[in-house]
Amino acid sequence: MIFGFGKKRDVDDDDEDEDEEEEVDLVNFQGATNGKSADLAANARLVQAALLPTREMVTEALERRAEVLRLDVKGEKGQVALSVDGMPYAGSRMSKQQATAVTQMMKVLAGLDAKLKGKHQIGGVKAEFQEIKYELTTDVAPQPDGTERLTIRIRNMKHKLDTPQDLGFSDATRAQIRELTSRRHGLIIVAGPAGSGVTTTLFAVVRGIDVYLYSIYTMMEPGTRELINVKVFQPNEGDDIETTIMRMMREEADVVVAKPIRDADTTKQLLNLADRICIMGEVAAKDAASGICQVAEWSEDRQKASEVIDAAYSQKLIRLLCTSCREAFRPNPKLLEKVGLPPETKTLYRKGEPLVDEKTGEEDPPCEKCNGTGYFGRMAMLEVIIVSDAIRKMIAEGATADQIKATARSEGCLTFHKDGLRLVAEGKTSLEELQRVFKA
Repeated sequence: MIFGFGKKRDVDDDDEDEDEEEEVDLVNFQGATNGKSADLAANARLVQAALLPTREMVTEALERRAEVLRLDVKGEKGQVALSVDGMPYAGSRMSKQQATAVTQMMKVLAGLDAKLKGKHQIGGVKAEFQEIKYELTTDVAPQPDGTERLTIRIRNMKHKLDTPQDLGFSDATRAQIRELTSRRHGLIIVAGPAGSGVTTTLFAVVRGIDVYLYSIYTMMEPGTRELINVKVFQPNEGDDIETTIMRMMREEADVVVAKPIRDADTTKQLLNLADRICIMGEVAAKDAASGICQVAEWSEDRQKASEVIDAAYSQKLIRLLCTSCREAFRPNPKLLEKVGLPPETKTLYRKGEPLVDEKTGEEDPPCEKCNGTGYFGRMAMLEVIIVSDAIRKMIAEGATADQIKATARSEGCLTFHKDGLRLVAEGKTSLEELQRVFKA
């Protein structure tokens, strides 16, 4: 069922004689992702009071390209906060009563229990706006003051981040992935803080494998990701991870994508098999070196861990310059030397600034594509540690993450700084954005 009635009206303030109202199409909600039908008849009063404000709130977020919308109740007001390309922006404000009603409306649309309060609920809504499909993951969490926080994570189904190319992996990194998995054994770790896109990076690494040469099985549900020639393997009830992977091996799997590595028991089971099959898994850690150390600690057998861990990947998301308004400039040779770019670099790019009319002093309207932010979309910077003999020895001896990182750097492994400078040199991002990400 599509909930598409109602229009948003904007007043043209430039016309002093007459208010002109322009009708703008609002988002259409197209049903819960869990397949449950929204019972509008049973919630008629709520629909009348909150459906239109809910659509206006979500429409504003989509117009501004937000990836996250959060609605908090503070005192007698509800405040919307938006995250656009990872940066926070203030959204609309509303009364506490309306904020509560909007939260309840999103519960109904997402197939959740609108009457249930005081318990964390997660669902999803399918939506369409300006002929683009979206998936709105809806998270309602109780707060200590008795209110509820509504968080909507927005996924533009047109902008997929599934492949190494989507995330901006270099040709050398893609070749490296193919070489690692061609061994058909070893543990490959993808590490990162929770919510940093580590799962997206994991599946992008998987997509870097030649699926026509290698048989790939996954224990993780890919969600809406398109994984061609990758088999989602269902474990038998009661089977542990080791038993499940052995079943995959009997079906002649070459590469297995394990469920997230979160504890010692999971780690030990994976290490017991990683010398016979290539296993890939994600771990919550600050960076690649920290991921290696965490797995080694959980293994309780650092020698075994050192023998089977082959590589670790980590990522940081960096904003991409808007190609409609970015400004080219010729860099000073001293600047190139300071940041570590080749001296033959002739052109770099920076965020575009609005032009100012010399006579009136007025600025031109902001760029329509990026809404004047200067950036449009994000891409991953990668850090990659290929486990050499020297690093294997360090893992076995209990070296720290900083020590492993220093050795990897001296051996020429890809660092965030090096990959970030590549994106700057290619004109995809700016030195200012690179500096911001490293300070964050």
